[in-house]
Amino acid sequence: MQRLSAVEAILFASGSDGLETGDIAHILECSKEEARLLCEQLRSVLEERGAGIMLQEVADTWQLTTRPEYAPYLKRMAQAPMQSSLSAAALEVLAIVSYKQPITRAEIDEIRGVQSDRALATLVHRQLIREVGRQDAPGRPILFGTTDQFLRHFGLKSLAELPPLPPPPTDQDISLFALPSEIARD
Repeated sequence: MQRLSAVEAILFASGSDGLETGDIAHILECSKEEARLLCEQLRSVLEERGAGIMLQEVADTWQLTTRPEYAPYLKRMAQAPMQSSLSAAALEVLAIVSYKQPITRAEIDEIRGVQSDRALATLVHRQLIREVGRQDAPGRPILFGTTDQFLRHFGLKSLAELPPLPPPPTDQDISLFALPSEIARD
């Protein structure tokens, strides 16, 4: 049963690409015949228990998919508005992208001073930002920009409706925040 669960786990992790029988055999350190048998057993187990997912084989590639009879529910889920709020980090990254687009992950990280991978992934998943091209630089980093979904989410007709950024702080502004001990030293 443990190997059967292992097959299920690796197929789940493979996502929509699935895995070839040979790859499954390599990962499980077994023969292709045993890997195929395990996949057939997993297919039967999912069928017997009436699971919401099924195991399909196409051209020697195994893939977990949802059952066709649940398509109406999946369609409603995809069309449902996102209810959960964005984290402070995601909002910060979204603000940077909206004002500085097109912008690379490295440029966002430099502005924030921390890595932004997770926030970027969240924003892409929620379709608030997307890849808009590649920068003509070594490594051809991905450029990010906002989407129409971003405009709808924030009730904007265009990016021109974004509020203006405040002017950068001046030396005088910074001195207003100096601690009393710093003032005494000047």
